[in-house]
Amino acid sequence: MSSAPDAPDAPDARGAPDTPGTPDAHGSPDPPDRLRSRLLPNTAPWRSSRDFRLAWTSGTITLFGSIFTMTAIPLQIADLTGSPWAVGAVGAVELVPTVLFGLYGGVLADRADRRTVALVSEVALAVLSALLLANALLGTPAVWPLYVAAGLAAALQGIQQPSVEAMIPRLVPHDQLVAAGALLSLRWSVGGVLGPAAAGLLIATAGVPAAFLVDLGTFLLSIALLARIRPVPSERDAEKPRLGEFVEGARYAARRPDLIGTYLADLAATVFALPTALFPFLAEDLDATWALGLLYSAGAVGGLIAAATGGWTERVHRHGRLVVLSAALVGAATAAAAFAPGLWVVLLCLVVAGGANWIGDTFRSAIWNQSIPDELRGRAAGLEMLIGSAGPALGDLRAGGLAARQGIRAALRTGGLLCFGSAALLPAALPALWRYDQRAHPAPPSAEPATQPTAEQAALPALEPAVEPAVEPAAEPSA
Repeated sequence: MSSAPDAPDAPDARGAPDTPGTPDAHGSPDPPDRLRSRLLPNTAPWRSSRDFRLAWTSGTITLFGSIFTMTAIPLQIADLTGSPWAVGAVGAVELVPTVLFGLYGGVLADRADRRTVALVSEVALAVLSALLLANALLGTPAVWPLYVAAGLAAALQGIQQPSVEAMIPRLVPHDQLVAAGALLSLRWSVGGVLGPAAAGLLIATAGVPAAFLVDLGTFLLSIALLARIRPVPSERDAEKPRLGEFVEGARYAARRPDLIGTYLADLAATVFALPTALFPFLAEDLDATWALGLLYSAGAVGGLIAAATGGWTERVHRHGRLVVLSAALVGAATAAAAFAPGLWVVLLCLVVAGGANWIGDTFRSAIWNQSIPDELRGRAAGLEMLIGSAGPALGDLRAGGLAARQGIRAALRTGGLLCFGSAALLPAALPALWRYDQRAHPAPPSAEPATQPTAEQAALPALEPAVEPAVEPAAEPSA
C-alpha cells in the first residue's frame, strides 16, 4: 500500500492524523507527545481496520464470559462432590480434546473460510453455555454434564483458535502486525486481572447459574460481531481437510530455526518458570494464605502494565532478540522470587515475570504472523496452540514433583535458573532467532484484505476512520 500524499491532514505512521501542536517547527513531536507515543499502545490497527475492530471486540467479550464459566465449573464440581481430585480431573478431560482438535483446527484453518470456522464454533460454544445454565438451574445439578461440557468446549476452542489467529494477518496491514499483537495481548491481560475477580463476586452474590447466564449473553454478542466480519477464505483449494496435512506445517517449522527458537523460548518460560501450581503452597510458606488471589493475578498485572506502556514495541525491528531476552527475564524474576524475603517482594518478582512474558508473547506472535505463509498459517497456529497448552501442564507437573522432593523455594529457584539458562543458550544454538529482523520480511503478495464486502455487508454501518494510515516502505535490514 502506498503512502498517503503529503498534506496537512495526512496521517502519521501510527495511523493518527497530525494535529497542530503535535510536531514542533522542525517536524518532530513535542516531548510529551513523543513520550506518550513511545509508551501508550499503538491503536492504529483498531482504528484503521473495521474487521480487526470487530474481531478484537468479539474476542474480548467472549474472553470475559469464558472466564466466568472457567471459574464456575470447578466451584460447582467442588460444591457437588467435595473432592479435590474431581476438580483436578477437569484439566485432564480438557487436555486430550485440546491437543487433537487443535491439530485438526490448524488444518481446517488452511482449508476453510476462517471467519466461518470461528463463527460456527462460537455458536456451538453458546449452545454449551445454555446447557450448563439449564443443568445449574436443576434442583440437584448433575456432575457428569460439567465434564462433558468442559471436554466439548476444549475441542471447539481447539478448532476455533487456529482460525482466529490465522485470520489476523489478513485483517490488518503487514506493518501493523506488531501493534495488532500487542492489542490482542492487552485483551488477555485485562481479562486476566478483571475477569476472575468479577466472576468470583458474581458467583458469591448471585450463584453459579448467574455466571453461566453471563457467559451465554457474551456469546450472543460475540456471534453478532463475528457475523459482520467479511469472509476470510483460504487461499488453498477447499477440499476436505486431512489431519495428516498437519505434518506439512510441522515440516515447514522444522526447516525454520528461528521459528523453532520461538517455540523453545515459550516452553522455557512455561515449563520451567511461572509455576502457578505452587501458589497455594507458596502462600502458606509466606504465612499469607489471604494473598493467594494476589499471587494468581500478579502475572496478569505485570502483563497489563507492559501492554499499557507497550508503544515502544513497534519500534523494535530485531524481534528474535526480544523473544530471547524476555524469556531470560522471566527466568531471572522467577528465581529471584525464591530468594525474596516477604510477600510483597515475591509479588513484585511475579509482576516482572508477567510483564516479561507479555513482551515475549508479543514478539513471538509478530514473528509468526510476519513470516509464515498464509497457506500454512492455520497449521502453524495449531502447533502454537499445542505448545501453549502443553507447556503450562508440563510446568505444573515439574514444579509439583520438585516441590514435593525439595520444597517450594527450591522448585522456584531451580525452575527460574533453568529458564534463564535455556534462554541464554538459544542465541548460540539457534542464531537465526537472535538475528531475526522484521525488515527482512516484507509483506507477502497475498497480504491483502480478505475479500470485498458482499452487498449485504456493504449496507452495514462501516464505522471506518475517515483517513487510512500511511505505510512507510520497508527498510532494508541493518548489518
